[in-house]
Amino acid sequence: MLNRVLSGAADSDPRLTHVVELPARAASIATWPDWVAPEVVAALRDTGIAAPWVHQARTADLAAGGSNVVISTGTASGKSLGYQLPVLTALLEDPRATALYLSPTKALGADQLRAIGSLTHEGSLRDIHPATYDGDTPAEIRQWVRANSRWIFTNPDMLHLGLLRSHQRWARVLRRLRYVVIDECHAYRGVFGSHVALVLRRLRRIAARYGADPVFILCSATTAEPAAAASRLIGAPCVAVTEDGSPQGPRTVALWEPPLLSTVTGENGAPVRRSATSEAARIMADLVAEGARTLTFVRSRRAAELTAMDARRLLSEVDPQLSARIAAYRAGYLAEDRRELEAALSSGELLGAATTNALELGVDIAGLDAVVISGFPGTVASFWQQAGRAGRRTQGSLVMLVARDDPLDTYLVHHPEALLDKPVEATITDPRNPYVLGPQLLCAAMEHPLTDAEVDAFGAREILTELAGQGMIRRRTTGLDGPARWYVTADAHPHDSVDVRGGIGTPVAIVDAETGRLLGTADAGRAPATLHEGAVHLHQGDTYVVDELDLEGGVAFVHAAEPGWTTSARQLTSIAVDAITEQREYGSVVSALAQVRVTSQVIGYLRTLVTGEVLGLVELALPAQILTTRAVLYTVTPDLLAAAGIAAQRLPGALHAAEHAAIGLLPLVATCDRWDIGGVSTAEHPDTGLPTIFVYDGQPGGAGFAERGFTRLRQWLSATLGAIDSCGCASGCPSCVQSPKCGNGNHPLDKAGAALLLTAVLAEIDDGERGISPGRGPDFDS
Repeated sequence: MLNRVLSGAADSDPRLTHVVELPARAASIATWPDWVAPEVVAALRDTGIAAPWVHQARTADLAAGGSNVVISTGTASGKSLGYQLPVLTALLEDPRATALYLSPTKALGADQLRAIGSLTHEGSLRDIHPATYDGDTPAEIRQWVRANSRWIFTNPDMLHLGLLRSHQRWARVLRRLRYVVIDECHAYRGVFGSHVALVLRRLRRIAARYGADPVFILCSATTAEPAAAASRLIGAPCVAVTEDGSPQGPRTVALWEPPLLSTVTGENGAPVRRSATSEAARIMADLVAEGARTLTFVRSRRAAELTAMDARRLLSEVDPQLSARIAAYRAGYLAEDRRELEAALSSGELLGAATTNALELGVDIAGLDAVVISGFPGTVASFWQQAGRAGRRTQGSLVMLVARDDPLDTYLVHHPEALLDKPVEATITDPRNPYVLGPQLLCAAMEHPLTDAEVDAFGAREILTELAGQGMIRRRTTGLDGPARWYVTADAHPHDSVDVRGGIGTPVAIVDAETGRLLGTADAGRAPATLHEGAVHLHQGDTYVVDELDLEGGVAFVHAAEPGWTTSARQLTSIAVDAITEQREYGSVVSALAQVRVTSQVIGYLRTLVTGEVLGLVELALPAQILTTRAVLYTVTPDLLAAAGIAAQRLPGALHAAEHAAIGLLPLVATCDRWDIGGVSTAEHPDTGLPTIFVYDGQPGGAGFAERGFTRLRQWLSATLGAIDSCGCASGCPSCVQSPKCGNGNHPLDKAGAALLLTAVLAEIDDGERGISPGRGPDFDS
């Protein structure tokens, strides 16, 4: 059936760039560990689990032996059994022992709680009382959870705000805390991951004060360096289990590039591709018409609704009964509606669903024939998570990636090895980011005064001294010879000012001006680019237009509307180098990791129809903002440019195009989205005196993305050149060198010049790595 959908397409349709067959994998079965309580084995056997797979048994053995462990295996490999065995056994053997379970989403936590509830609803396991403690838990239930539950299912937000802030009320749980389970730990990356890493350090610190030393069990998608990433997250050594013993059916992976349209043009007359959303809807309709149960992943809630609607329309022309078996699934639905959709998918009542990443984590949907992924989801880990929803266990399946109009997507569909043969990215966290560390240490000091030794272990003496100067914390001794400790001031409420999800600074409230309803919040740093006057804002599938942004008051007023277009801000950006952290020379090319100050100003926004047609620029005059962050940069000498054949008049366009493409490809080597980063290029930068390209982290203090680009410069720039060379446009388009947020209107851009520049830079890097240095670049520290 699936072969009929693909038959002959590679020869007749240039949109199908590659088809790769992945073989099946047989199961590797272990025996139940001797230490597991017989009651736990019996309960699991009653659910149909005859024996564990090798990775489940290995994980359980390590945890039961007292080692922190991360299990890093594929989707649907049964990772949860690895923590269920030691946790349930410990809680059964010690009637006062407790455990915590943390998940990045409520839906995942609810699914895992249901699984545990089915194991503990009778017999001696009933006394475990697993329960949820999150923002939706009513006050009276919270009291019961604190007093009775021995396995608490929560999230990092509530651990920070509810449990650690009021740890005295949780003494019963903390005193006998045996295990902490961190599910889908690969989701904790960037600033969010850095916050969570510090929240977990605070948990370990407070647990130790109550006399507990819990074992951490982490579950992750297949990632690079899982032990190192898990150790950075929890702040303690961790052992990795990576051998996957679960069975897997054969998979066909197809990479699809939508065609360039001849009737629609984008900015500056650039060609535009058929949208990935429209193409994915058509492919899903074709698959469902062939009887394939299909899940289509899209990048936004609105796209989920549009994709489902488009697929239903196409199917209604073939078989009206089939169109009724397509639905959208996304966050924002009521829990009972989500459960109904999940049941309909599992039973086969629904043949197709368009979904956001809400179905990427934790929801067990079995028996799907195909997964369509509309646009690369940002990380290889997410790609395999989504792909793993098809063909669970031993059945065959199809996975199809449909490229968006984006440099990274262009590169991947023409270089399948970069997606299918590449180790999954390491998770990037930076707990020492001062903009994260300072507020987190204020929370830690409020929970229990910090010692000098603890402050020095974080390398935070300078940060706390600065906060003390602001009157937020003070260092004082107890008694004549007592040790010095750091205490928050009496009127401090540091927990409320920390957004664990990654916002830094006071969040901006998004308010429906017509009803007064609070729709949500946004990071203050991104508000000028996403909540400016006239911006289109999506909330739970509904579309709003921003009427006013009040940065001082911290509020954006919106009204419900369906304008028919999306908006993307245009910003002018300048950058100054404050300090060079690390520098490498490759002959006529010098790269560096630097502390920088970025000054940016939103000057307007583009309105773009769903077809990709650009309606034009609407001018704005918002105040400039200054961001202190980290950047990766590289310079080139005039001699190198001359040898490459890049004349002076072509240089600005070549640098500009190379910068745009590099921003689009940095997610290939760093787990970020292109909206997490920014860039600047200049033919002569005042701090370097040379043509320079910068790519910087979009968060105060940095988020680790620029550092990853610096350490993997050659791989990053090679992929950037590959994306430019792979794109079939003549002089530049959004699939290669155009940027959706360029403040200069994507002008000037020289696609061919960028290719010449990157070819010359890569040659210098290759020569430099072989020890050949034909020329010397500048020493920025001199």
